[in-house]
Amino acid sequence: MYQYLYKNQAARGKSSTGWFYGFKLFLVINAFGEIMNAFFTPGNIADNNLDTMVKLFGNLKGYAFADKGFINAKASESLMNKGLLLITKLKKNMKNKLLTMEHKMLLNKTGLIESVSDILKTVCDIEHSRHRSPINALVNLYAGICAYSWLDRKPSIF
Repeated sequence: MYQYLYKNQAARGKSSTGWFYGFKLFLVINAFGEIMNAFFTPGNIADNNLDTMVKLFGNLKGYAFADKGFINAKASESLMNKGLLLITKLKKNMKNKLLTMEHKMLLNKTGLIESVSDILKTVCDIEHSRHRSPINALVNLYAGICAYSWLDRKPSIF
């Protein structure tokens, strides 16, 4: 029974490393490497999906730094109306926009999220290819996130 439920929820998606079948984990972290928000979607949901971005950043205020995959004018405007400025690097075919030096320097620190995801995969063991049930997959994922929150040393930009 569980395998059919999992099979109907997972989807084929594409990442920067190629095609995959499964789910995507979305994380929001602060400057100290602490996880502020986490959820996952089927693999075929785009990063710049309006519903995904509102769910991910909806209750935050201030600045959010993201990669190019999160560029979405409607979502950025919606988030700005709620008090969050989404700052991303530009794609090759986009016009330049003016950034403050502080924002430009912080935008270069987006590798911090890669460090956090690497720690979650290697130290907290959240990456597993053959879960027996969707409940087991969720428990494994959230147990790894909880274990990460108890680590003494987290990557930070300070």
